[in-house]
Order: sequence, then C-alpha cells, then structure tokens
Amino acid sequence: MEENNETSGGGFILLGFSDQPQLEIILFVVVLISYLLTLVGNTTIIVVSCLDSKLRTPMYFFLTNLSFLDLAFTTSIVPQLLWNLRGPAKTITSTGCALQLYVSLSLGSTECVLLTVMAFDRYVAVCRPLNYTTVMHPSFCKALAGIAWLSGVGNTLIQSTITLRLPRCGHRRLHHFLCEVPAMIKLACVDIHANQVQLFVATLVLLLLPMALISISYGFIAHAVIKIKSAHAWRKALGTCGSHLLVVSLYFGTSSVIYIQPQRSYGHSQGMFLTLFYTVVTPTLNPLIYTLRNKDVKGALRRLHGTGKY
Repeated sequence: MEENNETSGGGFILLGFSDQPQLEIILFVVVLISYLLTLVGNTTIIVVSCLDSKLRTPMYFFLTNLSFLDLAFTTSIVPQLLWNLRGPAKTITSTGCALQLYVSLSLGSTECVLLTVMAFDRYVAVCRPLNYTTVMHPSFCKALAGIAWLSGVGNTLIQSTITLRLPRCGHRRLHHFLCEVPAMIKLACVDIHANQVQLFVATLVLLLLPMALISISYGFIAHAVIKIKSAHAWRKALGTCGSHLLVVSLYFGTSSVIYIQPQRSYGHSQGMFLTLFYTVVTPTLNPLIYTLRNKDVKGALRRLHGTGKY
C-alpha cells in the first residue's frame, strides 16, 4: 500500500500515441478542429432550442441534454489530450486522473441512458401520436432526464471508486490517452477478476440493456412506419428517427467494442482509435447530424438569424 500511495502522489503517465510522434502532430490538429466544432455545434443547438418556441418539445428537451452532455464529456477529455499531444510531457496528476475518470464515466454512462430515453420518445411519437402530449408531458420528461443523470452518477461512484482503490505497486504508465476504467485496472498488481466481473455487470446494465431497449423501440417504430400511408408523414418519421438512430449507431457501435469485446482481441492503438472516435468524433458529428437532417432546427436557425437574436 505504501508504494501505491507514492504512485498516487506522482500521478500517471499517459503514453497515448507517444510511439508515433508524427501521428501526434496530425492528431493534435484533427482533435483541436473537432473540439472547436463540438463547442460551436452543440452550443448552437442548446441556444436555438432554448430561444425558439417551436422547439420547446420533448424531443428538443432531450436533444439539449445530449448537447450539454457532449460538451461536458469532450471537455473532460480533450484539453488534457491536446496538452499531451503538443509536447513531450505525457503526465497527468493523480487528482486530475481521478477527476477525469469520475466525470467522463459519469457523462458517458448518462449518455447511454439518455439515448435510450430518446428512443422511447421517438417510439411514443410514431406509434402513439394521439397520446404523445399526454405521455411525454414536461414533468415526465424531466423525470426521465433525471434518471439518466442519476444513473451516470451512480455508475461512476461505484466503478471509479473501486478502480482507484486498487493497489498499483508503483505502476503509473497507462497505455492510453485518458484515465478510463479498462486501462486503469490493468495497472493493478492484484487479481482483477472481481473487477472485470463488476465491469461486465455495469456494461450489461448501461450498454447492452440500452442497446436492447433501443432495438426493441425501433422494431416497433419500423412496424408502425410500414403501415403509414401518407408519404409526408412517412418521410417525417424517418427524418426524426433516422437522426437519432445514426447517433446511436456511432456511439454504441464504437463504445461497445471497448467495453464488451475482450481486450486481448485488439491492440493498444486500435483500442485508442476506437475510444478517440466515441469521445471526440461522435460529439462533433451529433450536432451536424441533427441540423443537416432536421428541417425544424434549420428553420429555427433561419428565424433566429433573421430576428438578430444571436
């Protein structure tokens, strides 16, 4: 335990992409541009959803939560990543690592549940349109969003605390660019079987279960859409559901590989690129997906630009 305490005081070394210095320069530029686009895109969605009265609906309430999540999620990771990519220093303090672990895991877990809630919202909108306003009333929407946030906080309090309490016996070199549970437990100098089981259970509840519920929701939606005779209503249903389904595919498709697939089946570099995709690229694409594919958001942007509220 003495060695572990010394390690905690000295912080950690994030090896990241340090074995490929030329790639680091390219990644610095790509990540910086992606982060700036994430800030602009998600902030725009939040502002537009709050200012335009036509977007004060359950769908855009959840979309605002998603945009805020993406902003906070990338901010908990990208500044440290950029700092490490720009120079020889690859360190992070033990406090910084713990903070990054708690915050990023909480926000990532919350997003899994929130995307499931958004799928339920789309199910009610398409399959129960006459009861939509009754079911998805504001207090119920706030409760669903609250459940998503509390799920993320509860998960990180358990997983992160257990992970940080593992003895490391002086091991401080993380083969990653961030402090993440799968990478952190590899530093332990004790049997981590119980931790792997705990991680699998958490993954089952917060990743596999949401994926299953989203699949069921879209199964019902697909069945209902097939029955729609109006071409306009059919296109509108596909438009709103298509944006969400694309976001779900991007986020769950990459994160599931990291948390579900056995870690020995891919190398450090491959795992880091997959993590880079769902932590940096996906939050950048989300606002583009919702604005480019959504006539309501584009219309709200035109209205706000025309009235000069920016």
